[in-house]
Amino acid sequence: MTKKPVILVVDDEPQILRVMRASLPPRGYEVVTARSGQEALDRIRKEMPNLIILDLVMPEMSGLEVCRQVREFSSIPILVLSAKGSEHDKVTALDFGADDYITKPFSMDELLARVRAILRRIPAAEDSSVLTADELTIELDTRRVMVASQEVKLTPKEFDVLKYLVQNAGKVVTHRTLLRAVWGWSSSEQTEYLRVTINQLRRKIEPDPQNPRYILTEPWVGYRFVVKE
Repeated sequence: MTKKPVILVVDDEPQILRVMRASLPPRGYEVVTARSGQEALDRIRKEMPNLIILDLVMPEMSGLEVCRQVREFSSIPILVLSAKGSEHDKVTALDFGADDYITKPFSMDELLARVRAILRRIPAAEDSSVLTADELTIELDTRRVMVASQEVKLTPKEFDVLKYLVQNAGKVVTHRTLLRAVWGWSSSEQTEYLRVTINQLRRKIEPDPQNPRYILTEPWVGYRFVVKE
Protein backbone atom coordinates (compact mmCIF):
# COMPACT_ATOMS: atom_id res chain seq x y z
CA MET A 1 0.00 0.00 0.00
CA THR A 2 1.34 3.45 -0.95
CA LYS A 3 1.64 5.82 1.97
CA LYS A 4 -0.49 8.95 1.65
CA PRO A 5 1.38 12.28 1.46
CA VAL A 6 1.17 14.08 4.81
CA ILE A 7 0.23 17.77 4.71
CA LEU A 8 0.69 19.97 7.78
CA VAL A 9 -1.76 22.89 7.81
CA VAL A 10 -0.62 25.76 10.04
CA ASP A 11 -3.28 28.41 10.68
CA ASP A 12 -4.91 29.99 13.72
CA GLU A 13 -8.30 30.24 11.96
CA PRO A 14 -10.48 27.25 12.98
CA GLN A 15 -12.53 27.58 9.78
CA ILE A 16 -9.47 27.12 7.57
CA LEU A 17 -8.44 24.03 9.53
CA ARG A 18 -11.96 22.59 9.22
CA VAL A 19 -11.98 23.18 5.45
CA MET A 20 -8.60 21.49 5.03
CA ARG A 21 -9.58 18.50 7.18
CA ALA A 22 -12.73 18.07 5.08
CA SER A 23 -11.24 18.72 1.64
CA LEU A 24 -7.77 17.16 1.55
CA PRO A 25 -8.30 13.54 2.80
CA PRO A 26 -10.81 12.67 0.02
CA ARG A 27 -8.10 13.69 -2.47
CA GLY A 28 -5.63 11.22 -1.01
CA TYR A 29 -3.78 13.33 1.55
CA GLU A 30 -3.32 12.85 5.28
CA VAL A 31 -3.81 16.08 7.23
CA VAL A 32 -2.23 17.20 10.49
CA THR A 33 -2.74 20.69 11.90
CA ALA A 34 -1.12 23.31 14.08
CA ARG A 35 -2.50 26.63 15.33
CA SER A 36 0.76 28.42 16.15
CA GLY A 37 4.29 28.72 14.86
CA GLN A 38 5.85 26.86 17.76
CA GLU A 39 3.32 24.05 17.54
CA ALA A 40 4.09 23.86 13.81
CA LEU A 41 7.84 23.50 14.43
CA ASP A 42 7.19 20.76 16.98
CA ARG A 43 4.89 18.95 14.54
CA ILE A 44 7.37 19.24 11.68
CA ARG A 45 10.16 17.66 13.70
CA LYS A 46 7.83 14.88 14.84
CA GLU A 47 5.80 14.20 11.68
CA MET A 48 8.23 15.28 8.89
CA PRO A 49 5.30 16.05 6.55
CA ASN A 50 5.57 16.03 2.77
CA LEU A 51 4.19 19.58 2.50
CA ILE A 52 3.40 22.52 4.79
CA ILE A 53 0.49 24.90 4.14
CA LEU A 54 1.33 27.97 6.23
CA ASP A 55 -0.42 31.18 7.24
CA LEU A 56 1.79 34.24 7.73
CA VAL A 57 -0.13 36.08 10.45
CA MET A 58 -0.25 34.07 13.66
CA PRO A 59 0.13 34.84 17.37
CA GLU A 60 3.58 34.80 19.00
CA MET A 61 5.52 33.59 15.94
CA SER A 62 4.92 34.75 12.37
CA GLY A 63 4.80 32.48 9.38
CA LEU A 64 7.96 34.14 8.06
CA GLU A 65 9.83 33.11 11.20
CA VAL A 66 8.48 29.57 10.80
CA CYS A 67 9.82 29.57 7.22
CA ARG A 68 13.21 30.80 8.39
CA GLN A 69 13.53 28.20 11.13
CA VAL A 70 12.29 25.33 8.96
CA ARG A 71 14.87 26.16 6.30
CA GLU A 72 17.62 25.79 8.89
CA PHE A 73 16.99 22.05 9.10
CA SER A 74 14.67 20.95 6.28
CA SER A 75 13.78 21.46 2.61
CA ILE A 76 10.15 20.39 3.11
CA PRO A 77 8.04 22.36 0.58
CA ILE A 78 6.11 25.29 2.08
CA LEU A 79 2.95 26.69 0.47
CA VAL A 80 1.97 30.02 2.03
CA LEU A 81 -1.78 30.65 2.34
CA SER A 82 -2.31 34.21 3.56
CA ALA A 83 -4.64 37.19 3.43
CA LYS A 84 -1.54 39.36 2.85
CA GLY A 85 -1.36 39.55 -0.91
CA SER A 86 0.92 42.42 -1.88
CA GLU A 87 3.90 41.92 -4.17
CA HIS A 88 6.22 42.73 -1.24
CA ASP A 89 4.56 40.10 0.99
CA LYS A 90 4.86 37.42 -1.71
CA VAL A 91 8.49 38.16 -2.55
CA THR A 92 9.46 38.32 1.13
CA ALA A 93 7.85 34.95 1.89
CA LEU A 94 9.47 33.32 -1.12
CA ASP A 95 12.86 34.78 -0.21
CA PHE A 96 12.42 33.40 3.33
CA GLY A 97 12.08 29.91 1.88
CA ALA A 98 8.45 29.45 0.86
CA ASP A 99 7.91 27.47 -2.34
CA ASP A 100 4.61 29.00 -3.43
CA TYR A 101 2.02 31.58 -2.34
CA ILE A 102 -1.78 31.74 -2.51
CA THR A 103 -3.86 34.62 -1.16
CA LYS A 104 -7.08 34.31 0.83
CA PRO A 105 -9.89 34.00 -0.09
CA PHE A 106 -8.80 31.11 -2.28
CA SER A 107 -10.19 28.50 -4.63
CA MET A 108 -9.83 24.92 -3.40
CA ASP A 109 -9.25 23.82 -7.01
CA GLU A 110 -6.31 26.22 -7.30
CA LEU A 111 -4.92 25.12 -3.94
CA LEU A 112 -5.10 21.46 -4.94
CA ALA A 113 -3.43 22.22 -8.27
CA ARG A 114 -0.57 24.01 -6.47
CA VAL A 115 -0.24 21.11 -4.01
CA ARG A 116 -0.03 18.61 -6.87
CA ALA A 117 2.53 20.75 -8.68
CA ILE A 118 4.76 20.97 -5.62
CA LEU A 119 4.55 17.26 -4.81
CA ARG A 120 5.13 16.37 -8.46
CA ARG A 121 8.57 17.98 -8.57
CA ILE A 122 11.27 16.08 -10.40
CA PRO A 123 12.64 13.75 -7.71
CA ALA A 124 16.27 14.06 -6.69
CA ALA A 125 16.93 16.46 -9.56
CA GLU A 126 20.04 17.79 -7.90
CA ASP A 127 21.56 14.31 -7.85
CA SER A 128 20.59 13.30 -11.38
CA SER A 129 22.77 13.82 -14.43
CA VAL A 130 19.74 13.88 -16.75
CA LEU A 131 16.63 15.96 -16.11
CA THR A 132 13.45 15.37 -18.11
CA ALA A 133 10.15 17.22 -18.42
CA ASP A 134 7.67 16.24 -21.12
CA GLU A 135 9.61 16.57 -24.43
CA LEU A 136 12.50 18.45 -22.82
CA THR A 137 15.71 16.65 -21.79
CA ILE A 138 18.67 18.30 -20.06
CA GLU A 139 21.99 16.49 -19.76
CA LEU A 140 23.88 18.14 -16.91
CA ASP A 141 27.25 16.50 -17.54
CA THR A 142 27.42 17.48 -21.21
CA ARG A 143 25.24 20.63 -20.88
CA ARG A 144 23.12 19.41 -23.81
CA VAL A 145 19.44 20.26 -24.19
CA MET A 146 17.05 18.27 -26.39
CA VAL A 147 13.54 19.28 -27.41
CA ALA A 148 11.53 16.47 -29.02
CA SER A 149 14.82 14.61 -29.64
CA GLN A 150 16.32 17.63 -31.44
CA GLU A 151 19.32 19.33 -29.84
CA VAL A 152 19.05 23.07 -29.20
CA LYS A 153 22.04 25.31 -28.53
CA LEU A 154 21.91 27.38 -25.34
CA THR A 155 24.36 29.97 -24.06
CA PRO A 156 25.99 29.18 -20.68
CA LYS A 157 23.65 31.58 -18.85
CA GLU A 158 20.58 30.22 -20.63
CA PHE A 159 21.55 26.71 -19.63
CA ASP A 160 22.17 27.69 -16.00
CA VAL A 161 18.82 29.48 -15.74
CA LEU A 162 16.97 26.51 -17.27
CA LYS A 163 18.78 24.03 -15.04
CA TYR A 164 17.89 25.99 -11.88
CA LEU A 165 14.23 26.32 -12.89
CA VAL A 166 13.90 22.62 -13.75
CA GLN A 167 15.58 21.59 -10.49
CA ASN A 168 12.91 23.67 -8.72
CA ALA A 169 10.01 22.56 -10.94
CA GLY A 170 6.60 23.58 -9.60
CA LYS A 171 8.14 26.19 -7.32
CA VAL A 172 7.94 29.96 -7.71
CA VAL A 173 11.52 31.20 -8.03
CA THR A 174 11.86 34.93 -7.36
CA HIS A 175 13.82 37.22 -9.66
CA ARG A 176 16.33 37.84 -6.89
CA THR A 177 16.85 34.14 -6.12
CA LEU A 178 17.42 33.27 -9.78
CA LEU A 179 19.75 36.20 -10.36
CA ARG A 180 21.84 35.31 -7.31
CA ALA A 181 21.97 31.63 -8.31
CA VAL A 182 23.14 32.31 -11.88
CA TRP A 183 24.82 35.73 -11.92
CA GLY A 184 25.91 36.06 -8.29
CA TRP A 185 24.87 38.24 -5.36
CA SER A 186 26.12 41.48 -6.91
CA SER A 187 23.56 41.12 -9.72
CA SER A 188 20.50 40.41 -7.58
CA GLU A 189 18.71 43.59 -8.72
CA GLN A 190 19.61 43.39 -12.43
CA THR A 191 16.27 42.03 -13.58
CA GLU A 192 16.87 43.04 -17.21
CA TYR A 193 19.54 40.29 -17.44
CA LEU A 194 16.95 37.75 -16.42
CA ARG A 195 14.15 39.08 -18.63
CA VAL A 196 16.33 38.90 -21.76
CA THR A 197 17.58 35.40 -20.91
CA ILE A 198 14.08 34.08 -20.22
CA ASN A 199 12.84 35.48 -23.55
CA GLN A 200 15.74 33.79 -25.37
CA LEU A 201 15.07 30.50 -23.59
CA ARG A 202 11.41 30.57 -24.50
CA ARG A 203 12.23 31.11 -28.17
CA LYS A 204 14.48 28.04 -28.10
CA ILE A 205 12.51 25.51 -26.03
CA GLU A 206 8.84 26.55 -26.07
CA PRO A 207 6.48 25.22 -28.79
CA ASP A 208 4.81 28.67 -28.68
CA PRO A 209 7.03 31.30 -26.99
CA GLN A 210 4.11 33.76 -26.77
CA ASN A 211 2.10 31.21 -24.77
CA PRO A 212 4.74 29.41 -22.69
CA ARG A 213 4.20 25.78 -21.79
CA TYR A 214 7.22 25.33 -19.49
CA ILE A 215 8.45 28.67 -18.12
CA LEU A 216 5.51 30.61 -16.67
CA THR A 217 5.69 34.16 -15.38
CA GLU A 218 4.51 35.01 -11.86
CA PRO A 219 3.85 38.75 -12.39
CA TRP A 220 6.22 41.03 -10.45
CA VAL A 221 7.53 38.05 -8.48
CA GLY A 222 9.47 35.58 -10.64
CA TYR A 223 9.07 32.42 -12.70
CA ARG A 224 7.74 28.89 -12.31
CA PHE A 225 8.79 25.84 -14.35
CA VAL A 226 5.71 23.68 -14.96
CA VAL A 227 5.45 20.10 -16.16
CA LYS A 228 2.01 19.69 -17.70
CA GLU A 229 -0.08 16.67 -16.76
